Amino acid sequence: MTDHSSNLPFTVAALYRFARLDHYQSLQEPLAKLCCGEGIKGTLLLAAEGINGTVAGSAAAIKKLVEFLEAEPAIAGMELKYSHASEMPFKRMKVRLKKEIVTMGVEDIDPLQSVGTYVPAKDWNALISDPATILIDTRNDYETAIGTFAGAIDPQTKTFREFPQWVENHREELEGKRIAMFCTGGIRCEKATAFVKGLGFDDVFHLKGGILKYLEDVPAEQSRWEGECFVFDERVSVGHGLIEGEAKLCHACRNPIAPEDKLSPLFEAGVSCPNCYHERTDADRARFAERQKQVRLAKERGEKAHIGS
Repeated sequence: MTDHSSNLPFTVAALYRFARLDHYQSLQEPLAKLCCGEGIKGTLLLAAEGINGTVAGSAAAIKKLVEFLEAEPAIAGMELKYSHASEMPFKRMKVRLKKEIVTMGVEDIDPLQSVGTYVPAKDWNALISDPATILIDTRNDYETAIGTFAGAIDPQTKTFREFPQWVENHREELEGKRIAMFCTGGIRCEKATAFVKGLGFDDVFHLKGGILKYLEDVPAEQSRWEGECFVFDERVSVGHGLIEGEAKLCHACRNPIAPEDKLSPLFEAGVSCPNCYHERTDADRARFAERQKQVRLAKERGEKAHIGS
């Protein structure tokens, strides 16, 4: 485990592995029991194609979970990245059975059969600095809004299900080109390269370990990353060295907002932000303002925050 802010009390583990996991249903109960017993919170997704998830707990608890997973032959050697948090970044523990561990919605995509070339973080800059490389961010629009690699194409997708259609719409532009893809932890771009390879593209690459591995390994002074990386927990974002970022969530639309967004006249805590102001009605904002008032009053009384606050 790389030591980044390891004095913080919570260890966060982002993990995945595509694998033949025909017995995935039998893993749900023991995983839930282990995690709940050790005070681990977060989400683990299990499917016939493997495992995916992000969880947090004490260093000792996360170590027990990793040892349990590594003891499963099909899962051993999973992609695993650690970071740390000052507060528990999840509200509960969920172990869910799914059709896909990352939902693309395309049948017969198998990263175990065909996938793009893995590029380690240390070699990524050389690849994406080449003008012949087309760099594609496979994440969604609310993620790319707070950070991405310099020069990356943003497909502006709302969900990963939209990505295959985006590729089809731009197929002629991509034909015969060298394509490099990236995502947060590596899982989406791994599946995206499998999809693109299935279309007949040959010169396809992806960032091994995703943005998180890049921010962990590449010094800020050498970085081509701009902004922060959105993460799916209460930290909202991380920066170089995987330290907690400055982005926060708008509690009206649940999209990330950068510090400068709070300076906008369209921002009101818990009510609106520049991302959602024009998508909401005055009645919506009045309802959110009342909810925010109740959250504030509850805090003043020393009560637990409302769900969704």
